[in-house]
Amino acid sequence: MAPSIPGGLLTTAMAVMPHTEVDRALETALSLDIPFWPQLPNYSYYEDMYVQAAEHFPGIVLDIEKRTLRFSMDKFAEELEETLLRFDDPTLFDVSETYSAVYQRFLSLDLSDRPAIRGQLEGPISFGFNILDQDERPIIFDDTVRPFMLEFMAKRLNVQLARLKQRNANAFMFVDEPGLQFLFSAIAGYGDMKAKGDLDQFFAQVDRPRGIHLCGNPDWDFLLSLDLDVLSLDVYANAEIFASYAASIKKFLDRGGVIVWGIVPTGFETFQKEDMQSMMERLENIWRVLWRKGIDKEQMIANSLLSPATCCLVNPDKERTVERAFTAVKQMSDRLRVKYQ
Repeated sequence: MAPSIPGGLLTTAMAVMPHTEVDRALETALSLDIPFWPQLPNYSYYEDMYVQAAEHFPGIVLDIEKRTLRFSMDKFAEELEETLLRFDDPTLFDVSETYSAVYQRFLSLDLSDRPAIRGQLEGPISFGFNILDQDERPIIFDDTVRPFMLEFMAKRLNVQLARLKQRNANAFMFVDEPGLQFLFSAIAGYGDMKAKGDLDQFFAQVDRPRGIHLCGNPDWDFLLSLDLDVLSLDVYANAEIFASYAASIKKFLDRGGVIVWGIVPTGFETFQKEDMQSMMERLENIWRVLWRKGIDKEQMIANSLLSPATCCLVNPDKERTVERAFTAVKQMSDRLRVKYQ
C-alpha cells in the first residue's frame, strides 16, 4: 500500500517557530509543500509544546505569569473523574484558541490542493519526563498517571488528525519526542523495554498516518522498529550515526515508512557556515552510504521529505535565519528533484 504521506523530496518543517507575529509565522509555514500550524512560544507561554499538550490534563498546575507547568497528585485525584466523564467529547482533546493563536485559523484555510498537511503534539514519553509532580518526580514514573497519560495523548492526536483530514485527506501527525534520546541513559530509570511496551500500546491507540519527530540522537534501531509511518530527524547533526543503521532503515522503508531528512540548520552561526552546495553534499553523502549498503535508491527518494534540521527560538536575528532556512529547504528540494526524478 502506497503511503498516504507523500514523499518525492517535498518539503515540510517542525512547528515550533520563533515568530511573535502570527501572520508572518503562518505565511512562512504555508510556504512549504506540506504546511502545518505553527507553535509560537515566544508569542505566548500557552504555545509552549508541553503547555499545549497539557490542556485539560487533570492535575496540571499552570502559571502563565511565571511560565511554569507542574503537576499535583491531589489535583489529579480531584479532576480525574470529571475528565473521564468527558472522554467522548472531542473538544476536551482539541487545541483551543487560548492555547494556539494559529490552529483554528489554519483549519479555516482551504488546504485541499496541498499534497498533504500536518499537525503535531508533544509525545507521552517526553511529556512524562518533563512534567514534575509535587515531589519533583517526573509523572512518567507514576503507575497510575502513566497509562492514563498514554490514552489521553492518543485521543489528543486522533481528534486533531480528524480535524486536519477534513481539510486534506493526506493529513498526518508528528508526535514530538525529544525525550527519547534520554531513555538510554543510566539516569533515566525508565528503561527502553518499558518504553517500547508503552509506545507500542500508545501507537496502537493512535490513528494513521502518524510518526515521530525528534532532533536528538536516540537508539535508532529502537525507533525504526516502532510501528511508524513517518520519522523526522536532524540528520545534519546525526548523519554518520544514522547512516550506520542501514538494516533498520531498509526495513522501515520496506514497510512504506517515510523519512523526513532535517538537513538545513536553523541556528544563526551554523547556518552562516553553510551554503547550498555544502548542505546538499552532506545529505547526498549519507544517501550514497545507504545505497551502497543495499537500500533501493528510487524507493528511498519516493519515501523521502526534506525539512530544516531543528527548531530554533533563540537566534539573535529572531525569525530571519529560520525563514532563510525554510527558503533554502525549498531550493534544495527543487534541485534534488531535478537531479533524482
